[in-house]
Amino acid sequence: MRYGKYRFFIGKSINTCEQYEHLAILSEVLQSNKELKATLGDYLINPDIVIGKYPVEDEEINVDVEIIKEDSYAYLTPFRALNSQKLILHGSVSCKWTIRSDRSQNARTEGLNLIRNRKGHTPHIVIVTGEPYPQRIASLALGTGDIDCVYHFALKEMTATAKKLNNDSVIDMLDTLVTGKRLRDISDLPFDLVT
Repeated sequence: MRYGKYRFFIGKSINTCEQYEHLAILSEVLQSNKELKATLGDYLINPDIVIGKYPVEDEEINVDVEIIKEDSYAYLTPFRALNSQKLILHGSVSCKWTIRSDRSQNARTEGLNLIRNRKGHTPHIVIVTGEPYPQRIASLALGTGDIDCVYHFALKEMTATAKKLNNDSVIDMLDTLVTGKRLRDISDLPFDLVT
């Protein structure tokens, strides 16, 4: 059984989420101290789309069988509404219509900041794109750790076009990205976010 209610937001700052609420305090300190801000940089991360999960009431957890008693255990987890009312960041989606070589690494940096600056579990970190060139997609998709996966809004169509044009390097790159589990179709995204 999946507990809780999920919501998505466009352009929401992550510092309102449970794992990143400390960044709001850090941001205030950095705003008041320019020297410190110059040294540490900016910690605010505003993904294009934020998927969050609200903490769950004990009654919902105990709906079929009593799992939790009020003060017995699990008294620190933000999963329980008794302990926190903050949204728990479940996923971060960076949307890149195309991937310009000079700006493509911004999404990767955003992912690294989500990983490094959290207090709690790491959310899903994904990129959605419509980039028509697989070699540019590879600049973000290849490798592991920074992002979960890149999702293309028209992967089937792009693959069919590459085959029709009989471009071996493009076909080979697409095959590498797909079989290497680094590139998926946009229709896979909702299912991948469930896990």
